[in-house]
Amino acid sequence: MSVKIIIVRRVPKELENEIRPLLLQMRAVANAQVGYISGETLINYDDPQEHVVISTWKSLENWNQWLRNEKRIELQGQVDRILGHETLYQIYYNG
Repeated sequence: MSVKIIIVRRVPKELENEIRPLLLQMRAVANAQVGYISGETLINYDDPQEHVVISTWKSLENWNQWLRNEKRIELQGQVDRILGHETLYQIYYNG
C-alpha cells in the first residue's frame, strides 16, 4: 500500500537561500530511491514561512529505507541545524 509523507517546516525568509540547495539535493537523492513515486513542495500563500512537503512512496518499507539512507540523514541533519529543530514527519495512507 502506498503512503504519503507530510512534512511541515517553518523557514524564515533569511534562511531560505541556505536551506533551498539542501532540500533540492535531498529531493534528487530521493528520486533515485526504490519506491519513491513523487514529491512536491508547497509554500503557504498567506504565510510564506510555512513550507509543506508531500512525498509519495510505494510502501511504508520504502519510506523507512529512505529514512535510514546515510545521505538523507546527513542532509536532514544540516537542515535541522539551520532551522534549529528536528524535522517531523506524518505518514498517511488512503483510507
